[in-house]
Amino acid sequence: MLFNSYTFILAFLPVTLLIFFILGRYAGRRVAISWMVAASLFFYGWWNPAYLGLIVASILFNYSIGTILGDERRQTSTRYRTFVFAVVVNLAVLGYYKYANFFLENLNVVLGVGYVHADIILPLGISFFTFTQIAFLVDAYRGEAREYNFLHYALFVTYFPHLIAGPVLHHKEMMPQFGQKSIFHFDALNFSSGLSYFVLGLFKKVIIADSIASLGSPIFAAAAKGQPILALDAWGGALSYTFQLYFDFSGYSDMAIGLALMMGVRLPLNFNSPYKAVNIIDFWRRWHMTLSRFLRDYLYISLGGNKKGSIRRYSNLLITMLLGGLWHGAGWTFIIWGALHGLFLIINHGWRALRQQLGHDLNSSSRLGRSLSNILTFLAVLVGWVYFRSNDVASAHRILDSLFSPSNFRLSPFYADLVMQSSLGRWVGITGITVSAEMVLLSTLTVIAGITFCSPNTQEIMGRFYFAPCGCKENTASYPSGIWLPTLRWACLISVATVWSLLGLTQISEFLYFQF
Repeated sequence: MLFNSYTFILAFLPVTLLIFFILGRYAGRRVAISWMVAASLFFYGWWNPAYLGLIVASILFNYSIGTILGDERRQTSTRYRTFVFAVVVNLAVLGYYKYANFFLENLNVVLGVGYVHADIILPLGISFFTFTQIAFLVDAYRGEAREYNFLHYALFVTYFPHLIAGPVLHHKEMMPQFGQKSIFHFDALNFSSGLSYFVLGLFKKVIIADSIASLGSPIFAAAAKGQPILALDAWGGALSYTFQLYFDFSGYSDMAIGLALMMGVRLPLNFNSPYKAVNIIDFWRRWHMTLSRFLRDYLYISLGGNKKGSIRRYSNLLITMLLGGLWHGAGWTFIIWGALHGLFLIINHGWRALRQQLGHDLNSSSRLGRSLSNILTFLAVLVGWVYFRSNDVASAHRILDSLFSPSNFRLSPFYADLVMQSSLGRWVGITGITVSAEMVLLSTLTVIAGITFCSPNTQEIMGRFYFAPCGCKENTASYPSGIWLPTLRWACLISVATVWSLLGLTQISEFLYFQF
């Protein structure tokens, strides 16, 4: 079930919340939590009921192992073997569903054999609920998990706002919240602020991300077919996808936070204006923040982090980003994307180290310097997204060759037609104004870039009412400059955004991160 669907917005969500609050008030917290777990499983099973058994089995297995690991009376060697066994099982299940066919494809190429691909459908959210539970196992083994209530754990894993595409949660952030009495009672302020948060995310997804998808996908499809692509076509396609992914993932993250906030539950921040980053280190502190945290805490630090010399540190960075790329998808394009970001991080850390040796103040820079750094970072990220989105490596190279090849800056006829069929192009056609397709494309990208780089993000708008959960190391402070208030003016603005977004739900449009 999609957040951006009439079924979810008009049926599932109101029914789920209404029954949850009624049960919480009259039947007790255990019954209300049981209902929320059942509703979350229904939400997950809506896509494919066949995989309900998989997530239920995963929950039972990992909870049982977690209770064993949390018993510090057991011998250390026993707990360690149990921990290793559990992690291997989780990764084996994930590997089968996500990487079996990728492995067979490459084995066929290397050995010249013809193993038949398995008929495997990737379960939605398997990467997210697997990583969430591995984090729980690690914390249980380290003695950092303190609560082992099965209902709370089941809700921690299945809670529908985060189940499909994150954020990747820590038990210490979420499980204590499920024990608070306040979340079981309807609160008008929580609900109104959460609803506003959700609508802002829905608007990003439906009105912005989906509207520019038609300007990005055709270029990547053309590259996959080997068609020639002009330079301006390539820039239009690459920038359109870059902004589409931004608003798609930002929209989902906002919607997830808003849904939880309606019940008084705080999810950790997962997206913080990453295109405003001034370097790649800063980018990864802002993009998919909970995944970055997971990779840092459970992979990079476990490999030794930065405590074993510069060479080892840079090797650990590269390994971490390679595995991070592979986590996003089973393909060489994702591996190259991860390798690129690993290389970018190595260069970034090396540059910072050199500046420190020269006595530079890393916290001081001019406005011009920050602007140039932001542009350079954005271009590096864009190059990475070309690999990330392309069907194969050859397609990515065709687009990159066009991006950086000199040619007359005109759109090809096929892409010019697509631009004139876009939202802005149709509006221009209605007005009767004669404008070139190049001007329509430039205007579209300029408006979206202005929103991206110059406007406040959602947590800044909602800063007086959203703050990160206790135990969250990143962004623990609220945003006091937030401007949303429960006033008539804001109610009108949110109402307009709601109607506009609902009218825009003309076709099913999955979130891009659902495939990961």
